[in-house]
Amino acid sequence: MVSLILRRGLLLLPLILLAGCDTVLMNPSGDIASQQGRLIVISTILMLLIIVPVIALTIWFAWRYRKNNTAARYEPDWDHSTQLELVIWGAPLLIIIALGLITWISTHTLDPYRPLSRLDANRPIPADARTLTVEVVALDWKWLFIYPEQGIATVNELAAPVDVPIRFKITSSAIMNSFFIPALAGQIYAMPGMQTSLNAVINRPGEFDGFSANYSGAGFSDMKFKFHGMTAENFEHWVQTTKAASRKLDRADYLQLEKPSQKEPVRYYGAVDPSLYHAILNRCVEPGQMCMDQMMAADGGHSMDIAHEAKEPAQELAKEPAKHHE
Repeated sequence: MVSLILRRGLLLLPLILLAGCDTVLMNPSGDIASQQGRLIVISTILMLLIIVPVIALTIWFAWRYRKNNTAARYEPDWDHSTQLELVIWGAPLLIIIALGLITWISTHTLDPYRPLSRLDANRPIPADARTLTVEVVALDWKWLFIYPEQGIATVNELAAPVDVPIRFKITSSAIMNSFFIPALAGQIYAMPGMQTSLNAVINRPGEFDGFSANYSGAGFSDMKFKFHGMTAENFEHWVQTTKAASRKLDRADYLQLEKPSQKEPVRYYGAVDPSLYHAILNRCVEPGQMCMDQMMAADGGHSMDIAHEAKEPAQELAKEPAKHHE
């Protein structure tokens, strides 16, 4: 009796341990994350349609055809059943087709680069809606957020108004990283010299966790920040409070901020160099460095000159056979 109670207790232990968990991926606060969570549920159910019967039949066969069950049918010459083959191959094939169709549709619908078409399942994007742009820079080991339209910047704190489309422009200072706010949307990689994008919206006020989802060195564990979903009035107040900060983020301050540090406190910058993000993205923050976009433009023009110079001798050679024929 005691052993039976113990076994039942062990079976219920995982449920007890999970009872206090906040499964944010299954209960998010942003529409993109909600659609992604629904996709996880649908995919899991479709796969369980195969997994559960297979497990159940495995247990049933093991029990029915155990050694002590002499009443079970014994058919040593049986080797084929068309009906059984149709079930064995047909059911998984249908599941794979359904999963493939769902994956194809959701891959395009939830493309992080794609502008939002709705605020949530019941509300489309208003015609006069303005998108909030946030420039994200992954540093060692902290996060820099630049609001170009508001002219402010923060370290390890992010805020956005509820029901306003957000476009994140994401890059990194030195090493590949990953920007992830589970309540808002899926993770997006941040890479030096490259820009990735994420379009998302937060649908209710609250404080949500954000962090790095890609190991990047000693300070990775503390590379966290808070994302605040606010009403429009509270967000405007937050912007004005940040503008009141005495610090200005220019290139010299950024070069100091860029140096590796751990457990960096929240910082506010009341003003920011408008060209700073462009310089970070193009790897030319330090004085005297040529920006990558300028370098590529120069290389492109030089390549065109070389191609033009090579084209003229080729045209002359092409005329030679014609002269010889004459």
